[in-house]
Amino acid sequence: MQFKDYDAKAIAAKLKQVEEFEAKYGENDMSRSWRKWCNSHEYRRREWLWRQNLAAANQEIYVKKIY
Repeated sequence: MQFKDYDAKAIAAKLKQVEEFEAKYGENDMSRSWRKWCNSHEYRRREWLWRQNLAAANQEIYVKKIY
């Protein structure tokens, strides 16, 4: 499986959503992480890899039922 980045329009829309949230409620840990996700290809790639490994671990533990 190969990492495929999101569409630039989708990333820009998410960044706009983050900016609107921060203008209304202020910055917090979640909004900072979303901003970093929107601005860094490498961050998105590492986050995708983390989710793939998490799914693989779940598969190994719960589906294959290795004891």
